[in-house]
Amino acid sequence: MPDHADANLTFVRLTKDVVRSLREHLRPLAIFHLFFTVLAVTVLLPATAWSLANLLRQINRPIITNHQLWELILSPLGVFWALATLSLTFLILYLQQAGMILVAIRPRGNRYRVAIEALWSVAWRLPGVAALTVIQVGAHLLLALPGLLALGWLYELLLGHLDSYYIQRIRPPAFWYFITACIPIVLLWFYLASRLFLRWHLSLPALILEGVSPHVALTRSHQLTRGHKSRLFTPVAVVVLAIVALPITTSWLFNSAAIPLLDLINEDTRIVIPTMLAYLVIYLILTLAVTFVGIAANSLLMSCLYLRLAHRQPRPAPPPPGNHPWGLAWAAEALVMFIAIFQAWSILNSFELRDDVTVTAHRGSSMAAPENTIAAIEQAIVDGADYIEIDVRLTSDNEVVLFHDSNLQRLSGSSMVIADTPLETLKTADVGSWFGDPYQGERIPTLEEALDHTRGRGKLYIELKPSAGTAGRLIDAVIEALEEEQEVRETCHEQQAIRHRCGNPNIFDEIIIASMSPTLVREVQARAPRIHTTLFAQFVLPGALDRSSFDILGLRYNRISEDDIETASRYGHELHAWTVNDPADMSRLIDMGVDNIITDRPATLTELLDIRRDLSDGELMLVKLRNWLRS
Repeated sequence: MPDHADANLTFVRLTKDVVRSLREHLRPLAIFHLFFTVLAVTVLLPATAWSLANLLRQINRPIITNHQLWELILSPLGVFWALATLSLTFLILYLQQAGMILVAIRPRGNRYRVAIEALWSVAWRLPGVAALTVIQVGAHLLLALPGLLALGWLYELLLGHLDSYYIQRIRPPAFWYFITACIPIVLLWFYLASRLFLRWHLSLPALILEGVSPHVALTRSHQLTRGHKSRLFTPVAVVVLAIVALPITTSWLFNSAAIPLLDLINEDTRIVIPTMLAYLVIYLILTLAVTFVGIAANSLLMSCLYLRLAHRQPRPAPPPPGNHPWGLAWAAEALVMFIAIFQAWSILNSFELRDDVTVTAHRGSSMAAPENTIAAIEQAIVDGADYIEIDVRLTSDNEVVLFHDSNLQRLSGSSMVIADTPLETLKTADVGSWFGDPYQGERIPTLEEALDHTRGRGKLYIELKPSAGTAGRLIDAVIEALEEEQEVRETCHEQQAIRHRCGNPNIFDEIIIASMSPTLVREVQARAPRIHTTLFAQFVLPGALDRSSFDILGLRYNRISEDDIETASRYGHELHAWTVNDPADMSRLIDMGVDNIITDRPATLTELLDIRRDLSDGELMLVKLRNWLRS
């Protein structure tokens, strides 16, 4: 038997049999896929959202940074929720695979009835499939645990003493030592995980088709795959990679071919709207079809392998001729078309043709001048930024200076720590030479100097960067500097000077204070209610944030979704995106409806906004559709 089985396990033969089976069972598999997808979405998404909301109520604190997220995940409640969510996700996938196996291997009767019977059979086998899912997911997590602990130990050993932002931007030799040390650990885990995956690859068809317990199904799979793992690796790996790569590749090819054609469309909205509607419908249906093909191919591969190794049968038998319920099949496909058209029409109607954002220069124009310096602030003004974002820290003698990191290692190579060094000493540091010779001798400015330089010329967006134990003093020092600036401006206006050089007489109308700490934001509001405040967050978990405690929510740009836009509108606060440097991302975020974009390249963003203002309605519609597809 081994020789005969090996002869039938060649990649070419398995591929031919899977493709032929997919063609023969296409319609019943598609019907089952449609029905199951509707059921899965109505169960998986609400269950996951409900469980997460309950978890956050138990935690009772905001989760807005990666560090806080890891703390949540590693807590007992977080571990339980992560395991439950992961198991539920894989359970849905296993149930779908099980149903498709039943549809393919038991092709008797009306195809529509076969799909319904498969759904019913899967429901009856839910406890067994759930137990199998928990065992397999748990085993793979336990297998990964030593590797994760080893990676964590290596990180603390090689990088734990370094500032995370310094590691991200500079990538010192220790970073590459860490990556090199991680490679053998990852490769060993991949080898062990692959063997375990192949060993249990046929446990699902064994459980579904033989009616055995999960434990027996795992043993049965091991018996069937013993001695064949090397031959199984290639076809199984190809199908798994195809499931991941096919949707991405298809989307890229479709956009590469179709988007250039959009420029040829007449600007008449009577042509643009139906053309874009058809474009979106085709895109949605194509994506749905490719996803279905990947999942169905994996199910049929398991079916073919199981039949060959267990029964020496090459593949599932084709359904009897004349057994397709053509009317019902076309009805199901018409339903998919209707859903796709409805979604596309909803997308078109959600667009606002004319919109705008304010521009914030991140640490000044930090791609054109050294960050957090007077030179960067001046360049941001020249580049047309509405706001200039700066980071402020407190020196050992309680002076507020502009600096992002806790020490000078990244920008000057010095080991001086801001919080432990007086202003006079910090002023000797050169923080411009690293950027280029024209900025040699650039010094660390104070907040007072930044206010003086921007008076009547620009608005400041001040992010608080307190060191341990200095938060309260930093807030007081910043507010005191703003109040002193307020007095200077009021005096300037009273003396009938050139008023546009005096700035806004009420400085608090044009200053924003930001922090990644909800506690700090609340303290700023308590001490100076007139100041607009921003809470910066890398992401926001649903229900995890008191949105009444700030005026603006600043989110990492690649974490912003349509739900975030709607939630911000519902709660009446602005939504700012950070840090966006790619014009395509800028354009996409403008179309999503963010209020402010924080960028290292304000000149690029202002130029993009000028270009968009000059577009006709038809051209702008094309841009918005393209950006939606990219997102």
